[in-house]
Amino acid sequence: MRLGIDIGGTNLCLGLVKDGQVDRMFSTPSFAKDATMDQTLDYLSRQIDRILDPDTRKIGIGVPSVVDVRRGIVYDTQNIPSWKEVPLKEYLEERFHIPVAVNNDANCFAMGVYGTYPADAKPENLVVCTLGTGVGMGIVIGGELFCGTNCGAGELCSLPYRDSILEDYCSKKFFSNAGWDSKDAARAAREGRPDALLLFEEFGRNLGAMVCAVLYAYDPDCIALAGGIANNYPFFRRSMEQYLRGNYPYQRALDRLKIDIHTDDNLPILGATLI
Repeated sequence: MRLGIDIGGTNLCLGLVKDGQVDRMFSTPSFAKDATMDQTLDYLSRQIDRILDPDTRKIGIGVPSVVDVRRGIVYDTQNIPSWKEVPLKEYLEERFHIPVAVNNDANCFAMGVYGTYPADAKPENLVVCTLGTGVGMGIVIGGELFCGTNCGAGELCSLPYRDSILEDYCSKKFFSNAGWDSKDAARAAREGRPDALLLFEEFGRNLGAMVCAVLYAYDPDCIALAGGIANNYPFFRRSMEQYLRGNYPYQRALDRLKIDIHTDDNLPILGATLI
């Protein structure tokens, strides 16, 4: 039995995983914005106490942050103001006497996606792009996470694009900047509204630019799109593929590229237990 934890700015999700399946899990509000580091660690520990099983052999945690993976130290976590430098691994191992692994949340998501592929059909080079409030990216090469020196590999969403960066055009920010809520835009697209369909068409071209960056950087055999916006793939697939065909020069690579969609909410929990 392993415990996976996904720490977000809005919610904490905790789940026990047995034989590759979530056995039980729960979600609870994340830390108060004015909470001190000690208060957040105590709150997190109390949530772990709620679900921890005597047979739990490992705790894996995903955080939206830069992580010293070896020492399990978390730095400058987004949406958690007090987490400037948190020795998370050391603290939890001393409290629960169980091995703890800490990594970036996008990397955990990537491992969760990798784990869904059958043993005889796993991608050799997989890049997972999570499309939500922002854009996360995780790279799995030969079954192993590629984190880079500072756990920052895959931050291609910060590359300059148009008048800003790719993330602003490939996440929910794109829709809000156009005056839409992404869920409302999806509902309108399902109803066939031309303005919403055109919005997703533009989103597909933006995402095509990001996929081009992924192909140049990592040349994967598989790219997985995940997160809430990935549910709307039918509305932006065509324009994304047209952008790729018109702008990526290595057509043979596109012919071999596989693009999958993964929207299972359990993937961050499953992936956290695999880091």
